[in-house]
Amino acid sequence: MIGPGVAPLPLEMPTGTTAPPSLEYVGKYRIIRELGRGSTCRVYLAQDPFNDREVAIKVIFPHGQGGTRENKRFMRAFMSEAALAGRLKHPHIAAIYDAAMEESYSYLVMEYVPGGTLQQFCDPAHLLPVEQVVEIIFKCCRALDYAMRQGVIHRDVKPGNILVTQGTEIKISDFGTAFLQIADHTQLTGVGSPAYMSPEQIQEKELTHQTDIYSLGVVMYRLLTGRLPYESRHTDKLLDEILHVDPPPPSTHRPAIPAALDRIVMRAMRKEVHERYATWLEFAKDLAAVFSQLHGPGHAAADMEKFSALKQLPFFERFEDSQIWEVLGMATWTRIAKNAVIVQEGTVGESCFILVEGEVQVSRSSTELTRLGPGDCFGLVLYFEERSRARTTTVTALTDCSLLELPAAALNRASEACQAQLNKAFLRLLVNRLERPSKP
Repeated sequence: MIGPGVAPLPLEMPTGTTAPPSLEYVGKYRIIRELGRGSTCRVYLAQDPFNDREVAIKVIFPHGQGGTRENKRFMRAFMSEAALAGRLKHPHIAAIYDAAMEESYSYLVMEYVPGGTLQQFCDPAHLLPVEQVVEIIFKCCRALDYAMRQGVIHRDVKPGNILVTQGTEIKISDFGTAFLQIADHTQLTGVGSPAYMSPEQIQEKELTHQTDIYSLGVVMYRLLTGRLPYESRHTDKLLDEILHVDPPPPSTHRPAIPAALDRIVMRAMRKEVHERYATWLEFAKDLAAVFSQLHGPGHAAADMEKFSALKQLPFFERFEDSQIWEVLGMATWTRIAKNAVIVQEGTVGESCFILVEGEVQVSRSSTELTRLGPGDCFGLVLYFEERSRARTTTVTALTDCSLLELPAAALNRASEACQAQLNKAFLRLLVNRLERPSKP
């Protein structure tokens, strides 16, 4: 869960704790090395022998007597996170594979993400480009929207709980303080990191997903400026400022930040819940709009732009967000110039294509058969066959185009849920084509 860059920590046990298990094995998992620790847990890199993969294991051990208030609260947090095992399946959420309670310790087995956390980009000397921050927060919005639709509120969104794989690829982790709305769980009071807590969380009011929207707004503020909106070192004063003081906009600390981005961050951090973004979709749409303003024409499409473009196509209207991200992960996004030949009749191919933008002509022996627009596909025969074969048509760009190229081999390795949606979408297209009047 925590990757390189985590400093080795001393092996002394915290006072009053029960010793954790042998460093050689935790359950069936062979320990490779320690990644980090807190006052009541340690995180190890381990080998999963059955699935042949590296995993992160969070080992929780008792602090003092089992009946202490702190211990009970921590065990409720463990049970909350363990309840999510196998439940949250999203490319931008760190997966929880397994959980177990032993006599002297409990542990969670999680996806190992080797790139560290966003905390490394919170220093003014190591800030990310503004457009990368926007893309990261956009992905967080979509992931937390997915969690919300599964009945889960994170309640501890902060840079240290957002893992980085590479570039702008992130995974949200540590759902230990999460509240499962559709289960009969008691909300944990007094949880969360003070600097990122919403006003309603400080006041211990009933929480909704908008507490996470506030916290993500603070994360965005920190990534853009290298500073927190409130920086008092005294907890009481910090909490009072969160409740009663309006912070300066991010551009105060980084003048290059556009006014539109200031407005997004400040709206996410409104003290009154009804003045905040009502939904994650609203938040994400505003981010997508400002992202397009940060780039001039002709720039390479970023992941969030690709996702937004696919989301608009009827082809993907029945796909879950996680399935769209999965398709993007296996596909190649290509821009094609007007008049370029995309597919040549008689050549052997191994991919099918989804047209995202533009118009193409499909022809055979120099005779036009049809024209295709955004959301249409070509090369579908290769998807349904298990071998390469010669193309039977030529496809030429009539305008500048954006294409999604899907290798047949990669499609066959997609998850069952994603394959099922692709099968249905491709079949809908084929049926629609059969119903169209034939070209005279």
